Amino acid sequence: MRAAPRIHFVASASAPAQTALAVLVARYGQVPTDKANVVVALGGDGLMLQTLHEGRGLPVYGMNCGTIGFLMNDYAEDGLPARVTEAEEAVLNPLAMRAQTVDGQVHEALAINDVSVLRAGPQAAKLRISVNGKERLAELVCDGAIVCTPAGSTAYNYSAHGPILPIGSDVLALTAVAAFRPRRWRGAILPKAATVRFDVLEPDKRPVMADADGRSVRPVLWVEIRSEPTVLHRILFENGHGLGERLMREQFV
Repeated sequence: MRAAPRIHFVASASAPAQTALAVLVARYGQVPTDKANVVVALGGDGLMLQTLHEGRGLPVYGMNCGTIGFLMNDYAEDGLPARVTEAEEAVLNPLAMRAQTVDGQVHEALAINDVSVLRAGPQAAKLRISVNGKERLAELVCDGAIVCTPAGSTAYNYSAHGPILPIGSDVLALTAVAAFRPRRWRGAILPKAATVRFDVLEPDKRPVMADADGRSVRPVLWVEIRSEPTVLHRILFENGHGLGERLMREQFV
């Protein structure tokens, strides 16, 4: 971002974020959203995802007032306009999810990090997996499965032992969560343009939920997931500490 920043601040409800909001607004002012050219988000990754999903089209510069804050920059009060101006921009396409629930309704949502299909009862889920209309796995018995973007590959996907994907790579990761059968199946790397479909087998006995960045629907009969190239999300990172560098660093800790 090279234009002089006109900043609109947002903050999570946590006490540290609210304190930071008061300090920074007093120091730098608060520009209304219709006149701002950048949003500074104070909180954690949850707030970053919420701010991006609100869809103002403005780049978002996050400052960590939460815990992990993978998508956030370090919190610092001094020199904020200069840091925002010199920041690196990452442009992300979200995933588009369509899911039909047992009552026949079709639900749609976007996910910047991942879409997960998870068991919603005491028994393991049974899923059939198709890619671009072709069946690839007739039956996966598991706690669930995740489709993630490169930006989301260090989140739930990584904790489920999925791969970290380089930022800018035209691929998605499909990762099993606690797969029981096939016991050694861990997932797949798919082209970004692929459409993944999960069909729920035995939905009455083994209910399943679908979740897109924390927005859940249940119980579902099927879920389709694809990248949405027409939607762009813009995140700003400290110069030299962009998303590509963060993803690389995560693989050596």
